[in-house]
Amino acid sequence: MAGSKETQEIRRGKCACSTSRKRLVSKYLSVVFLVLAVVMLAYELSTVRIDRISCPPPYDRGVPRQELRMPSGQANRAERPAESVDLPTIYVITPTYRRPVQIPELTRLGQTLMHVPRLHWIVAEDTNNTNRQVLELLDHLGMPYTYLTTPMPSKYRKKAGSKPKGVANRNGGLDWVRQHATSGVIYFADDDNTYDIRVFEEMRYTKRVSMFPVGLVTNKGLSTPVVRNGKFVSFYDGWISKRIFPVDMAGFAINVDFLLKRPDARMPFVPGYEEDGMLRSLNITMDEVEFVAKNCTKVYAWHTRTGPSHGAARTILDAKYNNTNLQTIRENVYLNKK
Repeated sequence: MAGSKETQEIRRGKCACSTSRKRLVSKYLSVVFLVLAVVMLAYELSTVRIDRISCPPPYDRGVPRQELRMPSGQANRAERPAESVDLPTIYVITPTYRRPVQIPELTRLGQTLMHVPRLHWIVAEDTNNTNRQVLELLDHLGMPYTYLTTPMPSKYRKKAGSKPKGVANRNGGLDWVRQHATSGVIYFADDDNTYDIRVFEEMRYTKRVSMFPVGLVTNKGLSTPVVRNGKFVSFYDGWISKRIFPVDMAGFAINVDFLLKRPDARMPFVPGYEEDGMLRSLNITMDEVEFVAKNCTKVYAWHTRTGPSHGAARTILDAKYNNTNLQTIRENVYLNKK
């Protein structure tokens, strides 16, 4: 009997030791998983560098509000050049709207901008709804960006005749810069234009307003200040009219600090006078303008335009293409209207 009791005590001791070891292993694994979770969370937070903003309509004097969650991670992102913190940041404001060539043109422009260091791309779309295709492209390009939804106010959209296209978008971009930047340079870059990356280095150190030539503008094929011995003489442009500053949208850049000191400066909702109104609102004179691109002798920006393009034929919606590659593609293409 005594031996039997001793055996039972030994068994109980072994069970207790086994249970204790299992508890220790369980606690160890829990700590390991907790540490891994903290490390992964820290990594995710460290990779977030995209600022995404949505603006409520109508956007003529509105203030941007942050709405959408920031994506993280570097997968499927394009390579960016090394950046120096000593370089002034260039804030490129690009108005855009949904159409068959929107993504191709933003792709072309984006793959130019990705070669420019210290650049923040502000893409402002004429829409009330977030365009996921645009966001996917911006995520892929890997550059710092802000996406704005800046629809044209209905009173201008319903107005007969020419529409002030892109004004709400550009003003939205200016308001974002006012809220988030203290230095750098602002440039309006339309998504259908063509840019030599040298134009960005020419404008980077703008102190007030800089100007430079733009090719393929109007029937004269060029828009530029006329400069003699470094001094302003006149303007060369196909449409002077009553404009004090008859320049193309792609032909000038603005210093951020200079803009911030002029809180009322913005673009007017007047078709044909957007550039002139913007520059007038800055209270700038031509004596204060900096002529870059080697004294306005080099053309590094062109007012190119894409010809008429058709969307995808609606036959792509036919049920016979279900469960094929076309089913995936048709979710992301611009379809022709019925």
